Amino acid sequence: MIEILAASLLVMFASLAGVFSLWQRAEKIIERNLDFLISFSAGVFVVIVYRLSVETIEHAGQAVLGFTWILIGALFIWTVFKLLPALHMHAETVETRINPRRILVSDSIHNIGDGVLLAATFSVSVALGVVTTASILIHEVLQEISEFFILRKGGYTPQKALSLNFFTSSSILVGSVGGFFFLELFEYLESPLLGFAAGALLVVVLTDLIPHSIGGSYERLHYVKHILLFLIGVSLMLAVSVFITH
Repeated sequence: MIEILAASLLVMFASLAGVFSLWQRAEKIIERNLDFLISFSAGVFVVIVYRLSVETIEHAGQAVLGFTWILIGALFIWTVFKLLPALHMHAETVETRINPRRILVSDSIHNIGDGVLLAATFSVSVALGVVTTASILIHEVLQEISEFFILRKGGYTPQKALSLNFFTSSSILVGSVGGFFFLELFEYLESPLLGFAAGALLVVVLTDLIPHSIGGSYERLHYVKHILLFLIGVSLMLAVSVFITH
């Protein structure tokens, strides 16, 4: 249990440190280029959606069942934010065309799945758990940096964005602690959790991030910069996925 908690806390605080460090060193650059950095974030989350979809299908055992969980996740997050106006942002952030709360909910589900994975691997061996922790940590830092860009563009202050970043990261404790005490149940829920996260993040990418990038490129004729940063995001996340897998 101690190893699982330590690994979860390491992922949480290292992710926060990575985002905070980047903000401290490149605040002005980030603020000037938030529109372009959303394209970078879109590239990162496109790869995350792909990887989560593949893992969902693998855990489900059947492609149809895996795609069903993904579809349920997408429909759930889309319906929730359509039917509950209170979850939408206020008027001052509507112009951004980004609803940052969707990414917060989606990423929290994803992090719970990571927590379950930590509990499962540490139950096999400490060595396997350490390797899994390193894998989650590296992709989590890149993911949380991308999420920070989205929250800033969505209208949150840097302090609020950092706090919410840390809050979503802490959802990994739900999966890791719950996985420790109820491993069989949580392992059964792994496929639905992955599918929900994949579907929810797919909605974020298709309804928030990509439309924002397309709109920004049309508005200022910055096609090349948006495409380049999107491809950089895809490339970095692919490199992490290929060389450091769960």
